[in-house]
Amino acid sequence: MTSTLKPFHLAIQVRDLEEAREFYGNTLGLPQGRSSDHWIDFNLFGHQLVVHVNPAIGKQGQVNQSSNHVDGHGVPVPHFGAVLSMTEWGALAEKLRAVGTHFIIEPYIRFKGEPGEQATLFFLDPTGNALEFKAFRDIDAQLFAV
Repeated sequence: MTSTLKPFHLAIQVRDLEEAREFYGNTLGLPQGRSSDHWIDFNLFGHQLVVHVNPAIGKQGQVNQSSNHVDGHGVPVPHFGAVLSMTEWGALAEKLRAVGTHFIIEPYIRFKGEPGEQATLFFLDPTGNALEFKAFRDIDAQLFAV
């Protein structure tokens, strides 16, 4: 990937803005941008993540998920996240473990010894939105390897 990546914008539903502010802002440490009574912008490693409150989910509600079988694991779908450096990924995995995060897929190396080998981990936000963070030893050669 020799071209400069452009930031993406992703908007998701959450059941409670203060709960989302605590999770994304404090637990994950994402800087907060603009906000209103109905949404909050976060800087997700240079990308714009916007959480929008959906009262219909309910105070204890969860968004719907399904899963797909990938490398022996049930990968939650849909999911989102970021591709980090190995150092950033390791630090995030340690931070998440330290705060007692329940992983849907524990941090591990997926596709070991194959094209596209990557470090990955999955967990849910309080509303049930699935997040994946991954890293490659050589992102340019491995991100889209076949």
